[in-house]
Amino acid sequence: MSTPPAISINNVVKRYAPPKGADASEGKLALKGVSFDVPEGGIFGLLGPNGAGKSTLINILAGLVTKTSGSANIWGFDIDEQPRNAKRSIGIVPQEIVFDPFFTPYEVLQNQAGFYGIPEALRRSEELLAAVRLADKRNAYARTLSGGMKRRLLVAKAMVHSPPILVLDEPTAGVDVELRRQLWELVTELNREGVTVVLTTHYLEEAEELCDRIAIINHGELIANKPTKDLVGMAREKVVAVTVAGEISKAPSHETFSRCELTGEQTIEITYDKDKNTAGQVLGILQDQGFAIEDVTTREADLEDVFVQLTGAG
Repeated sequence: MSTPPAISINNVVKRYAPPKGADASEGKLALKGVSFDVPEGGIFGLLGPNGAGKSTLINILAGLVTKTSGSANIWGFDIDEQPRNAKRSIGIVPQEIVFDPFFTPYEVLQNQAGFYGIPEALRRSEELLAAVRLADKRNAYARTLSGGMKRRLLVAKAMVHSPPILVLDEPTAGVDVELRRQLWELVTELNREGVTVVLTTHYLEEAEELCDRIAIINHGELIANKPTKDLVGMAREKVVAVTVAGEISKAPSHETFSRCELTGEQTIEITYDKDKNTAGQVLGILQDQGFAIEDVTTREADLEDVFVQLTGAG
């Protein structure tokens, strides 16, 4: 028997209320019948341009936004029929840093556990502080923590009730490289311990490295949902960067080039369809046009290329 999905979303529609006095059909349609499953035990990427509907979908799962129609199950619990069980099965790490700055990290976790009705003896505040490397800040005011510490505290706060699913909504937006690395180490460790992770991010290289499977939403519609390797494999284009002898006054052109641009006085970057041509054929065309080639590098398509190809986001 196959393992049931951690999250199952079926034909979810969300239309926001229209301006006062307007017809109901004029309300913004944020989600247009989205359906997909999040497999148990993996790291699942949810990507899309700004305004695509990602945060609306996450807020529906969190119980903060009411869907217009459709159904959603979290860990087997319907969010409408069994909302308490559904909410206990998921932890949300929001984009915004939200906790009382006058509490200590220990108090933040203790209070959050109390909201879930967890008895004092069963609370994991000390364990979670150690897990996110904040044990030494146990009694510091939360407002004195650095941005990275506050992000890690949010992850601990989302895990106080030991949910099997953790959702991170743009957790590394606006943070430095070192903090991003620390957060991903923490998330990867939680996943190794059995937590299913759902991640939204604008850093596509992170999604490509971390996620087992990726769904892409655009304009409220699901436009892709594939294992990461299969999704990257959809990219047809390849790039070859060529250094030639002498200065170039004008970029060469040929019907087989998807794009060709000058990137320096002696360098050209050519994009071509790898299903129709090879790098050798591209170089042969340049030589036929009189260019003496001194150096060549190639780049395979990555998730960013696929994302742009699917969403049309330039």
